[in-house]
Amino acid sequence: MAALIEIERLTKRFSGFTAVDDVSFSVARGEVLGFLGPNGAGKSTTMRMLAGFMPPTSGTARICGADVVAQPVAAKRNLGFLPEGAPTYPEMTVTGFLAFAGRIRGFRGSELHDRVAHAMLLTQLEGVRLQPIETLSKGFKRRVGLAQALLHDPPVLVLDEPTDGLDPNQKHEVRELIRRMAPQKAIVISTHILEEVGAVCTRAIIIARGKLVVDAPPSVLEREGRSLEEVFRSLTLGTPAPAAAKEAA
Repeated sequence: MAALIEIERLTKRFSGFTAVDDVSFSVARGEVLGFLGPNGAGKSTTMRMLAGFMPPTSGTARICGADVVAQPVAAKRNLGFLPEGAPTYPEMTVTGFLAFAGRIRGFRGSELHDRVAHAMLLTQLEGVRLQPIETLSKGFKRRVGLAQALLHDPPVLVLDEPTDGLDPNQKHEVRELIRRMAPQKAIVISTHILEEVGAVCTRAIIIARGKLVVDAPPSVLEREGRSLEEVFRSLTLGTPAPAAAKEAA
């Protein structure tokens, strides 16, 4: 199956500090990849480079075959990106902001209206559609960010902490939404919530100190009697990852 996301030897340096170090992986349609690591491991930097928001020092990232640096418009047409913090225009209403995002994507008239309505339905925002975004709770603001990422029904989703700030019921709803979308898309989820990986992901990548150290289905680690939580803790403490995870990487 052809990969919709391709990352090859991606590296990012900041004044001598290497935040992402020679990372390579691909994600095919139907895969939900959990992207984990300790704080400062390079997760958000990798996702920003994949989304074309930050140029790499070296290496390449492609979305549906389009290089995010050489062909940014083509790549971003196929990408829905939920960044950390999900920046919006706080004085806009939910409907106004999503319509603005839709017009940037080239939608007009009834198609724009239908796209906005569908995105709000998916993320359960109809009840606050006329509220200014600045008046919303953190969880609702996060859902507005998710709605703009889904607006154009892209084949690739890159979601940085998609359930951050949501209550347990809202987290469940977002996870169910991801499960429903998964067969038709390639999805990358960066998260600190390890239960989220077991709940929605078909594969887990863990990076530490900018390097990819684990690439395996969660079930591989479970068969060896190790949980992702143990692997994550071992990386935080600087101890080696389990042998099974290294072999699957």
